[in-house]
Amino acid sequence: MPSKSFSANGKLLVTGEYVVLDGALALALPTKLGQAMDIEAISSDELIWESRDADNSVWFQHSFPHFHKEIVNSDITERLRLILRQAQRQNPTFLKKLGFKITTKLTFPRKWGLGTSSTLIHLIAQWAKVDPFELLFHAFGGSGYDIACAGADGPITYQLIEKNQPIFQPIFQSIPFNPPFKEQLYFVYLDKKQDSKEGIARYRAKSGNSQKVIEKITQLSTELVNTCELFEFEQLLNQHEAIISELIELPKVKDLYFRDYWGTVKSLGAWGGDFVLVTSHKSETETREYFNEKGFKVFLKYSELIKAE
Repeated sequence: MPSKSFSANGKLLVTGEYVVLDGALALALPTKLGQAMDIEAISSDELIWESRDADNSVWFQHSFPHFHKEIVNSDITERLRLILRQAQRQNPTFLKKLGFKITTKLTFPRKWGLGTSSTLIHLIAQWAKVDPFELLFHAFGGSGYDIACAGADGPITYQLIEKNQPIFQPIFQSIPFNPPFKEQLYFVYLDKKQDSKEGIARYRAKSGNSQKVIEKITQLSTELVNTCELFEFEQLLNQHEAIISELIELPKVKDLYFRDYWGTVKSLGAWGGDFVLVTSHKSETETREYFNEKGFKVFLKYSELIKAE
């Protein structure tokens, strides 16, 4: 039996992709699917790590006899070592002595992009009793919305507030986002993985002075949270898509794959990659059939995927 167990939620960013890095207000949704971590004390003086996918297959395995000194060749192993070392810097008592077997288990397929890294950081932060945002910012960087989702009980708004330039402080709060039309919202998996670091680099290269965009996206996020009509919700999503498309000079995902679709299709997170949010005024069966016929087989209802209080 594990001596300790922790869990963390996955994430989806509905609004504010890219510009959340520069202070735009974003709407983010924690998912019911996430990652769990079991910690078991062992007799040997080492740290044994095993990571399992949703189908229980092992996708990563490593033993650290002296992880703080070890030089490794694997990118995944090195990334994990850096996270653990940073956790030690934040809490010097953490892993002062080894003798643990760690088993992590995703409850979503790893390729779905719902936060394999962010859930891991939140899990390690819980174990090490350190601030997960500090752990993220020192280990990887990023906006941190995914870390906020990892521990959230339901939808949140998220914003980075300038504290002391160029340091930003994350501000997030739970919101009663429970639209009456949520049964007309679905998530479709594109299976066209995008590198979020590349997406951010593209945004940095293209964005220039984006203050007006930040203000407009903040306004749209606020309006989206409060709308009670599907038509208005769709119009706000369409405005958001047009703004980000122009900003990063990439085509909208609906224009690429779903030109004949009757509802709205909204990119999430790194554009054109993992999941999209779709709206529909037709039945679930008709909507599912449309995407299945296009070759997109992973089709999830809002209530199936999103964690709510």
